[in-house]
Amino acid sequence: MYSREDLLRILHITPRQLANWERAGLLTSAETYSFSDLLEIKKVRDLCAMSVRPAVIRESLDAMRKQAAGVEKPLLEAAAWSTAKHRVAFRHDGKLLEPIAGQFLMDFSEREKVVTSTPVPRPEPTPRENEATAWFARGISLEEDPSTQTEAIAAYHKVLDLEPNHAAAHINLGTLYYNRQDFGIAEKHYRRAIEADPRYALAHFDLGNVLDETGRVLEAIQAYKTALQLAPTYADAHYNLALAHEKLREPRKALKHWQAYVKLDTSGPWSVHARSQIKRILQADGLKLVHKRS
Repeated sequence: MYSREDLLRILHITPRQLANWERAGLLTSAETYSFSDLLEIKKVRDLCAMSVRPAVIRESLDAMRKQAAGVEKPLLEAAAWSTAKHRVAFRHDGKLLEPIAGQFLMDFSEREKVVTSTPVPRPEPTPRENEATAWFARGISLEEDPSTQTEAIAAYHKVLDLEPNHAAAHINLGTLYYNRQDFGIAEKHYRRAIEADPRYALAHFDLGNVLDETGRVLEAIQAYKTALQLAPTYADAHYNLALAHEKLREPRKALKHWQAYVKLDTSGPWSVHARSQIKRILQADGLKLVHKRS
């Protein structure tokens, strides 16, 4: 079993994100998690990073359970994708289904899916793909113990040997190196993840973090903005953008993102901090106006 702290570290998510998904009804608050829980929550993380709102994920899961008899955990029992309309499609029994609309989809590419009335089966994963999946799962399991993180890095490199454009493996490798303060290597993997999947908002967000950490605040701001273009409800990107503008002594620009953040995260310590920053900036602006009038 994995503790809540293990979950946050292994999946590279923040307590804010986890709390938001719990409020949205995507998962139940718990102190311990199984390995299958980790895999399920990772899929939630990846869908949110591709601009699918938590409420839409929840609606899709409910609809899938009704339409696919016997499927209790769609994220584990059926492969899931983000569609062009920021909904969730599931591949189950050789069919690609968008359960909210109750329609089948046709794959014209991995990034673009068009609604059709005819299901199009997809070939079963190749042995190479299955091997990459197994190494990726091993990497996740090894990350939870600091003493085996070197082995986790080796496992993710095995994934990349098999699938060089495996964006999630690049992300996880980047974060492992980031935590070791090997920022150059971390940046390389985050950029490779973006090359592999330019729509992966999490990759842009993590790149922003390493750019900020290495003093390239203006570049970090651009990376966070790209993450927000891809996922407008990405609360953590607003939070970090606000901090970046504060570093550049741009309180009014920071204010915009503090205000956006508290709309997305209405409670918790980070929301309290954001509200205090809003109050401070507005008070400072008020004092400036008073001085100008006098």
